[in-house]
Amino acid sequence: MRSSEEYLASLRDGRRVYYRGRRVEDVTTHPHLRKGAGVCALDFQLAHERADDPTFVVQDPQTGRRYSRYFHVPRGPDDLLRRRDLIETVTREARSFVPLIKEIGTDALFALQIVCARMDRELGTSFLPRVRAFYERCRDGDLAMAVAQTDVKGDRGRRPSEQPHPDLYVRCVRETSDGIVVRGAKAHTTNAVYSNEILVLPTRAMTERDAAYAVAFAVPADTPGLSFVASPRGFGATSPFDNPLSSRYGITESLTVFDDVFVPWERVFLCGQWAYAGPLAKTFVEFHRFTAISYKTPLLELLVGSAAWMAEAQGIAAAGHVRDKLARLVMYAETVRGLTTAAAVEGRTVEGIFVPHVVLTNAAKYYFARGYHDAVRDVQDIAGGLVVTGPAEEDRNNPEVWGLIEPYLQGRAGTSGEARLRMMNLIRDLAASDLGGYLEVLAIHAEGSLEAQKLTVLMDYDLERVQRLAARAGGLEA
Repeated sequence: MRSSEEYLASLRDGRRVYYRGRRVEDVTTHPHLRKGAGVCALDFQLAHERADDPTFVVQDPQTGRRYSRYFHVPRGPDDLLRRRDLIETVTREARSFVPLIKEIGTDALFALQIVCARMDRELGTSFLPRVRAFYERCRDGDLAMAVAQTDVKGDRGRRPSEQPHPDLYVRCVRETSDGIVVRGAKAHTTNAVYSNEILVLPTRAMTERDAAYAVAFAVPADTPGLSFVASPRGFGATSPFDNPLSSRYGITESLTVFDDVFVPWERVFLCGQWAYAGPLAKTFVEFHRFTAISYKTPLLELLVGSAAWMAEAQGIAAAGHVRDKLARLVMYAETVRGLTTAAAVEGRTVEGIFVPHVVLTNAAKYYFARGYHDAVRDVQDIAGGLVVTGPAEEDRNNPEVWGLIEPYLQGRAGTSGEARLRMMNLIRDLAASDLGGYLEVLAIHAEGSLEAQKLTVLMDYDLERVQRLAARAGGLEA
């Protein structure tokens, strides 16, 4: 298993990254991008610091080899619960920022093993051995992985093969004896600039006419023809006082462009088998949405905790309307976590791999996304207007100005003006800043939109069974 220093060194490989129109030579030292690199490095740091904790490290009983729990293939509820605990713990250590450089990649590797096992059995192909070999390479090398799934799509009313521009979905443009050449772009690729490997999956179901777009593969981040245009949104703050979260921590989304990228056959996991593109996309999100709801709890804990702290500091904790808001926030956070636990416990085994309960996972994701803006409103309401009208770090650092204003920032007895202002700054960063806006959009669209969760629930829930129960209860059936 690699140290955080070894991991960071592996990112200095000449990969093609652009930020605000300029080429980035080193993502680990760039003034903005280094924040996200630090969050990702935490995965490696904690695994070393807690090497004897089975939450972080798994030991193979046959070989004695130790590897990151992220790579442990879930075989039952306990494995999914441990995975949830790992994701929660690391995210909590990073003050609600999740690394997402092993979580999403292993989600994809689990899905690929399930779908390729079925595809090989039904079509006589031989993709599963490639997937397993790549999985073992990532596990044994302790590699960081990103998943590029969301195509840019163009006209959402048209299928991939119907687009006016042929590369609005990633496609195979030609095959050779050694591999394939791909072209196109994937959007919203989380932390790809900090990954060693980029795994590409289809984003939707395909028809036979879309066969060229039914591709899944993996390439190293420094592959020729591969470029990342990193988004600057959400993390432009530089003051730890004014923005205690977004000035220190970061996540980087990117537009990931494949400009005639060559992929060797041993790294190709789907190529033209269009009927399996939809199942692969769906199986991936069954794991990925479980990852998503696992990392929501630390963020919700910060919302609950900051609101409760501010209610006490401002002497309003006993007010009926404040208690009502705090109760809503607590129930919101605990419902999301409770549904996550239930999804792990009530999953099912497919091709020897334990899959989270699909309906409960999507219900948790929907409940989180649907309730997030209401939760932010309650926190803002309890905190008050000082969240956006408070003095800046420069005022705090000027003794003359600070001496003038500090007495007027105090809360109830024992709450200093500085303490109250620092908590206001935390709430502003969470709920009224560049980061706050990013988090609100993320709540709706990350890991699939609200509509995606509803569609998945309706696809997987047995409506016929409950209709029969209702018919029997209503006397319509014997």
